[in-house]
This record gives sequence, structure tokens and C-alpha cells, in this order.
Amino acid sequence: MSEPLTPRIANGAPAEGSNGLGGEPVTVVVTRRVKAGREAAYEAWLRRLQEDAASEFVGYLGADVQPPAAGSSEYTTVFRFDSVEHLRAFERSDLRARALREVAPLVEEDAVWRRFSGLEFWFEPPPGTSIPQPSRFRMAILLTAVVYTLVLAIGTLAAAVIGDAIPGPVRLLGVIAVEVALMTYFILPVLTRRLARWIYPSTEVAGS
Repeated sequence: MSEPLTPRIANGAPAEGSNGLGGEPVTVVVTRRVKAGREAAYEAWLRRLQEDAASEFVGYLGADVQPPAAGSSEYTTVFRFDSVEHLRAFERSDLRARALREVAPLVEEDAVWRRFSGLEFWFEPPPGTSIPQPSRFRMAILLTAVVYTLVLAIGTLAAAVIGDAIPGPVRLLGVIAVEVALMTYFILPVLTRRLARWIYPSTEVAGS
């Protein structure tokens, strides 16, 4: 990132040098400490950045903003891209450079960037999370249970209703599309809200 703010990955590696699978969804968690009295200006800056990113960048999937806990000035923003390559395009963009220049007077110190890819993309951290560190093993258990249930239920229903009217590969594609949509938009958001403390057993939570 451009000066005066130089974001850093939690493990110390520079943002531009991080490696990942180009087609794998990636989540970036950014934390910044905002100067007292500049909260409204910072929130307005975040809204502009999200709107501009949504209109200008392919692969941008949205962002969630977690305001500071009581007694804290640290904002956490979770950006999502559909691939590492699209994230890198954003990181190299003039929009990002300009946004960093604009935000510099509003914050107290360097931003901290953390990247997550693969399974973490499916899961939301619990409210108040400062440093999301999900358990991969527990995410795998939950995904296995959800996928197995969906495959069994929807696959059986499709076979009973559709039968051989549609070729097997086409029917399978439709079943998978329905399962992925249900997981992404309905099932996993609900389950991870209810099971967040179990999925993030070692999470640092603000105020806890």
C-alpha cells in the first residue's frame, strides 16, 4: 500500500507477495484504529470505497464492517473477492491508492491485513471477533455434514421426481447448483451464526 499507511499481512508477508490459488475465493480482514472524532468521516470513506469497488472491479463480492467495541477505536472490515487474482487487481489499482491517501488523516496507525482462502470463505466469525482464526477441522466436519445431508435429501428427491426424464449428468449439475445456492445463501449463514463459537474456538473476541 502507499505511504503513509503500509498494510501488512498478519504473518509479516507483504500483501503483493502473498501466494494463493487464482480461482479460489479469498477473504481479506482489515483492521484500522480510527482517530477520535473522525469515526463518521471514516465510515463515509468506507461506504465510498465499497460502492466504487462494486462498480469497478470484477470479482468483488462485497464487504462487511464491524464497528469498534466499547472503549475501542478499531474498525474491522471484511472484503471478499472470488479469486486471488481479482484481489491483486484491486490491490494494484489507482482506486485503492487514492483511497489510502484519503484515509490516512483519519486513522492512527498502519492497517493490518489478513487473508483467508478456501474453507474460511464460507464461514462468518462470531460478533466482536478481532482476529478470526477458524478451526479447519471443525469447518470440514460441518461442511461434510451439510453436504451429505443435502446430497442425500435433494439427490433422492430429484431421482424420485425427475427420474430418467433428464440425463444423469444434467440432473447432477442441477442438484449441485441447488445445493451450493442453499449452502451459500441460507444454510451456512444460519449455521455459522449459531455455531460460531464452536467454529472459532481460539478466536480473540473484543470485550471478552
